[in-house]
Amino acid sequence: MVEIGYEAVLQPDSEAAIGAALIAFNRAQVPDFPAPRTLGLTLRHPETAVIDGGLTARISFNWMFVEMLIVPARLRGQGVGTQLMAQAEALAREAGCAGIWLDTFSFQAPGFYARLGFSVFGEITHYPPGASRFFLQKLLS
Repeated sequence: MVEIGYEAVLQPDSEAAIGAALIAFNRAQVPDFPAPRTLGLTLRHPETAVIDGGLTARISFNWMFVEMLIVPARLRGQGVGTQLMAQAEALAREAGCAGIWLDTFSFQAPGFYARLGFSVFGEITHYPPGASRFFLQKLLS
């Protein structure tokens, strides 16, 4: 038998134990299961060096996942997001990635990613209510 416990706020040791069990299972199925490589591109305010935007990503199984991308309002429409994505793509290519994938909400930037050559491969409608969450990919050749 097993007991199912509930944590309204997941405790770090519980999360670590669940993650370790999943990684062990995955490694048993895929012997060369790589640890993800994380990377970041930061936007720093020139006078204060405070980070107020940027991009985070991780690479595993020869794919880059762009986890977060934020350009502060004062820099939007100036090509900064395009520059961040171009640098991320260059890093993905250097790492030998087959492609890049990401997710975005309908109120964020699906059109931006489409202009960069990404295509939708999945959608969750009404997530959050009144919007959709899109999953996009770009194959690198």
